[in-house]
Order: sequence, then structure tokens, then C-alpha cells
Amino acid sequence: MINHRKIGLYFGSFNPIHIGHLILANYLVEHSDLDEIWLVVTPQNPFKDKKSLLDNASRLEMVALSLKEYDKLKPCDIEFHLPQPNYTIDTLIHLEEKYPQHIFSLIMGEDNLKSFHKWKNYEHILANYPIYVYPRISEGDIPQSLINHPQITRINAPIIELSATFIREELKVGRNIRPLLPEKVWQYIDKLGLYFN
Repeated sequence: MINHRKIGLYFGSFNPIHIGHLILANYLVEHSDLDEIWLVVTPQNPFKDKKSLLDNASRLEMVALSLKEYDKLKPCDIEFHLPQPNYTIDTLIHLEEKYPQHIFSLIMGEDNLKSFHKWKNYEHILANYPIYVYPRISEGDIPQSLINHPQITRINAPIIELSATFIREELKVGRNIRPLLPEKVWQYIDKLGLYFN
């Protein structure tokens, strides 16, 4: 018998992963019908300024360190092995081919849902993949066509307004942000002196 596991995909640069990401991912997996959530670390975009983005391997390592004690949360580096620039639809199709036994869903914040109609092949994504949406404080409105869409499940997760940008800026000026990071991630950053310059 094939074990069809429901996998939610939570994309991010995780630069660095912080407690906001963990609280959200854990809440989503505990309050939905998902069996696991894979935190998909997005690679450096060759067209974007790389100065503030730590290398792929270090970001993946921090995600892996932070998830060790969470059985239902897994790090995923699939996008490191796909051609750039990469689109979500390509990743979804690639994952389906690689893991035909799984059922994949997309996790996104309300802010992304507002601009979802601009994504490449968004109609195909909407028709074929369940989408779990968590609340975010953001401007603008969700398009009417998406408000009660059968493929979209809204999860009333706690809103955590904590950004990796803020954490990097605090580290740069030497402030203590230890409570905002999983302990193993804090130790990794501290040991290697990441983000300090």
C-alpha cells in the first residue's frame, strides 16, 4: 500500500531562520491535515543583490539545526539543484516527479496571496495544489476570486512580525537577539561570526 503523505511546502530564504518561522511552521502542521512541512530554502537569485544573502549551504545548515527536535518539520534543498531563475511551479512539478507517493501543498502568507495572480502559471498551481494561507499584516486586498476558493485553506496562526532583515541589522550593530533565534542557530551564527560585518 502506498503511503500518501501530505506535505506542505514553506518557501523562504531563511536568512537566518528565526523563532517566527518555527512557530508558524509548527502551528501549521499541528492545526491542519498536513503530515509534514518541508522548509524549502530558496537559493541565491543570480539577478538579485547577494550582499545581504548568506550562501546556500550555511542557510540550509541553520534550517537543519533548528528542525532536529521537530519530527514533522524537514529541511529541503530541492531548489539548489534546479536551473535558475526558478519558479514555484517548476519546483512543484519536480517534487511530484521525485516523490510520486506524496501530495504536495503550498504554504503562503496573506501578503503573497494578494499578488498570487502575478505568479507564473498561477492558475495551474491553484487547480492542482492545495494552498494553506497564514495571516500577515500587509497592505492591499485579496482578490475576490480567491477569498472562498475551495483549494485555499486559511489557518489562523499567530501573527509574528519578526523579520530576518531586522535580525541581521541587530547582529551587525552588536545587539543581543539571542531570544529570537533557535538556540542551535544562535550558536552557529555566534561561532562563525555570521552577519556581523
